[in-house]
Amino acid sequence: MKAHTGMKTTMPDPDDVPTTEQVKALVVPIMEAAWVEHGYTAPNTEVYPWLWLWDSCFHVLIWQALDRHDRAATELRCVLETQDGAGFVPHMGYQVDPGAAKGFWGRAGASSITQPPMYGHAIAQLLRAGVDVDDDAIGRAERGLRFLVERRRRDSSGLIEVVHPWETGCDDSPRWDHYCPGAGFDLERWRQHKRELLETIERGAAGEPLANPAFGAAPVSFSALTAWNIQEFASASGRHDLLPFASELADAVAARWSTERSTWVDAGPGASTSGSLQTADAFTALLVVDDPQQREAAIAALADVDAYAGRFGPRGVHPDEPMYDPASYWRGPVWPQIAYLLWLGVLGDPAARHVADRLRDRTIVGAVLSGFAEYWDGDTAVGRGAVPQSWTALALVLANTRTISPSSSG
Repeated sequence: MKAHTGMKTTMPDPDDVPTTEQVKALVVPIMEAAWVEHGYTAPNTEVYPWLWLWDSCFHVLIWQALDRHDRAATELRCVLETQDGAGFVPHMGYQVDPGAAKGFWGRAGASSITQPPMYGHAIAQLLRAGVDVDDDAIGRAERGLRFLVERRRRDSSGLIEVVHPWETGCDDSPRWDHYCPGAGFDLERWRQHKRELLETIERGAAGEPLANPAFGAAPVSFSALTAWNIQEFASASGRHDLLPFASELADAVAARWSTERSTWVDAGPGASTSGSLQTADAFTALLVVDDPQQREAAIAALADVDAYAGRFGPRGVHPDEPMYDPASYWRGPVWPQIAYLLWLGVLGDPAARHVADRLRDRTIVGAVLSGFAEYWDGDTAVGRGAVPQSWTALALVLANTRTISPSSSG
């Protein structure tokens, strides 16, 4: 199987899934070329040369899949080494050039906002594989998770409030359209507003970001990912005293289900408008929500070719939404890290194993055909954004599970 370099006259076969060894052969040079000697993987050496929090946590999983446990453990330490005394973990690290963005973030060496705490899952996977994770990393991860649940939850919804759309990782998601100044979404206005939102963040004594009255969104996706990472971290590390926080967050997420919209709805100012739009990232709630009716409806949507089930992975936005655009940044294409998380969420239902298998296999094919792009069109596999992007090597992590349990999808 060859990667896309542009639109094909003949549509590739989404069921032509490459073998694990074929995927590995493609992944190794991507990851090796992206390795930074300080100890992390640059998502793309030209476009994204710095460390990003959740990117690096996914890289940990990829290095583990490559049996490079040394690099997996090293990258995990890099993610957590910029943590401050309040427990806040920055979403970007500038370890190789601490002054590079000091003026932008107001601090040297790291950014001043965070991202989904995927280090809980990364640590759990390393520990399950028998990789030694030092006590310092365990302690830092616990403090990072506690910072979010103890200092960021909204009293009204019980969800975690984010201070900036960049914290969600879903930068230009239609779910933030409510917060775009002026009439409707406009990319240039939104870009300017994102810069302005950095100025309205309320911070603690150590500079840790606590709230933002000019934004105030509490996305179900961020809370679901935090709850799940707590569950993962606690189960593998034995820090079971964290589990009540996960349970509370999971209940708060489940309470946001809308039968009318067939999705989980964000809390905050945009709850009644763009916060209820149908986007795939909200379905990461499947990682923690137990309600059978919610799960059945969500999994059915992920399996529906007229909804999220693209030929080459899960569409990022439901195609019925007016702003759906499979070629635009966060407005509809497949994102590999979201696809990986959705696969894990669906995998919790044995009766839906065929849905999980299809989601996994189509994502692998899409990743390869796109040239391991940052994101791609779910119906053509044409790659967009940075190419290659190292987190798309998650295709190897997915492919490894086919070796263990062959796909039953068709």
